[in-house]
Amino acid sequence: MNVQTREALRWDDLDSVKFADESAAVKRLADETGLDAGARKRVHDGAIELVKTARATTRSRGLMDSFLQEFGLSNKEGLALMCLAEALLRVPDAPTADRLIAEKISGGAWAEHMGRSENWLVNASTLGLMLTGSIIDVDPDARQNPGDYWRKMTARLGEPVIRAAVFRAMGIMGEQFVLGRSISEGIKRAKKGEGALCSFDMLGEGARTAADAERYHKRYLEAIDAVGKVRGDKPVELEHGVSVKLSALHPKYLAVKEERVMAELYPKLLEQAKLAKSYDIGFCLDAEEADRLVISLKLLERLAREPDLAGWQGLGLAVQAYQKRARFVIERLIELGRETERRFLVRLVKGAYWDTEIKVSQVAGVDDFPVFTRKVSTDVSFMACADVLLSAPKRIYGAFATHNAYTIAAIKQRAGAGTEFEFQRLHGMGEELYASLAKAEGNDKTPVRLYAPVGGHKDLLAYLVRRLLENGANSSFVNRMADTSLTAEELAADPVAELAAMEPKRNPAIPLPKDIFPGRVNSAGIDLADPLVREPLLKRLHNLRDRQWEASPTFKAEIPGEIAPITAPFDHGMRIGTRRDASAEEVDMAITRAVDIQPEWNALGGEKRAQLLEAAADQFEAHTDEILSLCQLEAGKTLVDAVLEIREAVDFLRYYAVEARRLFTEPTPLPGPTGEQNYLKLAGRGVFATISPWNFPLAIF
Repeated sequence: MNVQTREALRWDDLDSVKFADESAAVKRLADETGLDAGARKRVHDGAIELVKTARATTRSRGLMDSFLQEFGLSNKEGLALMCLAEALLRVPDAPTADRLIAEKISGGAWAEHMGRSENWLVNASTLGLMLTGSIIDVDPDARQNPGDYWRKMTARLGEPVIRAAVFRAMGIMGEQFVLGRSISEGIKRAKKGEGALCSFDMLGEGARTAADAERYHKRYLEAIDAVGKVRGDKPVELEHGVSVKLSALHPKYLAVKEERVMAELYPKLLEQAKLAKSYDIGFCLDAEEADRLVISLKLLERLAREPDLAGWQGLGLAVQAYQKRARFVIERLIELGRETERRFLVRLVKGAYWDTEIKVSQVAGVDDFPVFTRKVSTDVSFMACADVLLSAPKRIYGAFATHNAYTIAAIKQRAGAGTEFEFQRLHGMGEELYASLAKAEGNDKTPVRLYAPVGGHKDLLAYLVRRLLENGANSSFVNRMADTSLTAEELAADPVAELAAMEPKRNPAIPLPKDIFPGRVNSAGIDLADPLVREPLLKRLHNLRDRQWEASPTFKAEIPGEIAPITAPFDHGMRIGTRRDASAEEVDMAITRAVDIQPEWNALGGEKRAQLLEAAADQFEAHTDEILSLCQLEAGKTLVDAVLEIREAVDFLRYYAVEARRLFTEPTPLPGPTGEQNYLKLAGRGVFATISPWNFPLAIF
């Protein structure tokens, strides 16, 4: 059995629990946290002390903590700033950006935030909306009416100046999270500052072209080389390391492009890993979206089995606890470590793409979400995963990335004396909490590593927005830590107990993908990233390639139209079937018959029309394979586009079914002076002969 086959057998079946039932999953995880009631009480007490000590720290909060406390996601102004920062990343042109900025700043009650923060820059930002005095001199009169001041200032200076200033402001914010603009600057700053261990992350992800991928590849090689040259004489776990984003190394880093990824991305990854091995430093494959989990694990296994990397213990990856597959991933990693005689460096994180995972799943129409819908469930999953990591010290060196006091205390309780592991925190965040931990530990300090992003302004914005969204939420520990209205006891709450008292386990405020539309079912998607779904579908479509289709008019005339072959647009030698064109006589017959049917259609009413439309939608989904095959072979669509084609058609049908019911039941004003209410009786608009456009033959039909 070759390596490729073994990889497929090992990892693909993880997707069988990708959309597992959340209630069952979290109940099982709560039983696997490894702590009894007495231990949880000790953890709770320890977490309270960590919070109290951190809050008693005399050092004032940093810019980011102060900003998030004043402008979190819990108020309109904070939400406006977060949305503005996120949206500006996606706005392609300056005029649209200007309109967006004007919209977001015009309706805020900025005066309410004036002077309330302990951080001077946040106070200056309240009036300047993250603009420093070097860009705009703030008029003292602005204190009385900031909204009016902003409108006048925009009119006087023009939107381009405001736009440039807002981007500059985002840069100021981003610098709080970025250790340096270059790897050399980052290393220098790490040495001069806390002297902490670092995992350097070269900002920039999602290569769009081969040139992008090559540029990022060179940056990673430069980073590995620079970090390697300053390596000390400690074990690999106690030296700086480098994290890599696999999406930065190939423009088509997708599960459905596995063969291409292995042929084109893997050689770059192997070159980087060999260089990291030559210096004996840590090399971590960073976590990304759920659809890329399995392919990233396959890449990791290839590296683990590479003869040229034998004996090196610096290979690792990040695992996201908010994914339902996380615990199973760790169990497989331990098994792989035994087979390859490796000790993996595993960074356990909560997860940074939650909003994306929820929305992508809803849009995709899949069965459920790959992530938990409650934060407390992720906290419990993190603890259960940590327990598994700590249970295999010969195969896993655990790196626990958290800013949560209870989680820190729980891991310390579970690890026990002599267990090798480390904590990780984001650069620019969590300083007080980990200073509190160091004080409590005395001389027996647990290593704490900084996740240290490195990059210029152009690359840091996406990273900044993720940090803002994570930590600006009400449920964020960082945000709640700064909220003095919450007691230390509340902040140190036991997530296992909290989850046990919570019903339902799945968050009912977040509708399942099938339920996102009021009054109708979302069209069923196909998770093409899941090989357990994709491979059987491809086999069924292959079996349909030889099927011959016949298209002909419903009404038969005495003189038939031309009969011609139908061929695939990408291969004119591939015959799909035949078509018989409608003659003019047949078109007339169809119109005449339709005119006769029109009164019957009008008499159906809204409910019966809706039932017919929904029945058609159900038939489309019942014959998904045949329609996908036709979309591919006759219309030349890719499989992804073919799935979108049938889903759009189904959504149209169900949408109009809802409209039929609504228009026949809601009272509608009649035209004229009386304003009398009546129920609208919709009639068909008549009979038409049309040619459905070729690019969306099913949806537009």
